Amino acid sequence: MARRVLPWLLGLCGPLSLAGCGFFEHAERPAWRDQAEEACLASRAVQPSAYIEPMPEIDGPGICGLRHPFKVSAIAGGAVSVETPVTIDCSMIPALEAWLADIVEPRAEARFGQAVVGLTAFGAYSCRSIDNIGGAQLSEHAFGNAIDISGFKLADGRVISIVKEWRRTDGQESAFLHEVHAGACQHFTTVLGPGADAFHYNHFHLDLAMHGATDTGARRYCKPTPSPDLLPPAGPTDGLPPAPDIDEPQDVARLNTPDSTPLDLHGPTGALPAPAASYAAPATPSPALDPFVPRPPAPIGRLQDGDVTSSISAK
Repeated sequence: MARRVLPWLLGLCGPLSLAGCGFFEHAERPAWRDQAEEACLASRAVQPSAYIEPMPEIDGPGICGLRHPFKVSAIAGGAVSVETPVTIDCSMIPALEAWLADIVEPRAEARFGQAVVGLTAFGAYSCRSIDNIGGAQLSEHAFGNAIDISGFKLADGRVISIVKEWRRTDGQESAFLHEVHAGACQHFTTVLGPGADAFHYNHFHLDLAMHGATDTGARRYCKPTPSPDLLPPAGPTDGLPPAPDIDEPQDVARLNTPDSTPLDLHGPTGALPAPAASYAAPATPSPALDPFVPRPPAPIGRLQDGDVTSSISAK
């Protein structure tokens, strides 16, 4: 019996070696994740404070977790609260800070004449699969490398809600949301919002997943595709042929087995790659087919008394 079973077992493990055969190997967290955390800490881009608190290592279950988590209750020197404190990795904090300073605050001042003082977050670290689908690959949330934002609080107390305002065809709120969504594509490698799929109708998903590189820098996956006038000019290329488009974010939670040595995506110095000036965007869907295609922004200016917006909101 043993002579008949052993060849069958070895034959089964052979084709599964890229994913790791559970009989002989154990999944390991991809090495680039620890490298990214260590590089961020070494850069001193994140300074612990009363609102950015280092937490104990999260190790498991499985390959979920992160070595240096932070509990974040505010950013921008404490000026912008995170309404529900979140647990994220080191790299996400400077990305959020830069997006806020470069995109969110300037657009809020232009549209409303006041600052954003709070972010409404659904959450961040969670050991789960993509979109909580059973059997799917692990989400970037499983490594503290993602955050879900559902709204923005202004200095006067108003909350700009993604689920209520994104699909409106007029008004400053919708225009603001489309601008900050497009701007997020310059600071994060994955940006998903209403219209990306059925799971993101009420929030922005932002993460720093590794999708590889294009001829203009790190690949950035952004859906729905922003209007061209909201995107920065294309940056210089590296002279190599353009990378092929991708239809979905690539899985970065791959098993690290003896047969699949992790690729060092940070380069020989271990430094994090600089954000690209542009990203490889999927083809723009037809407005006739996709009701979530971003509309052109409304003219900049404060809302006047008597302005009327539609009551359309996502269900």
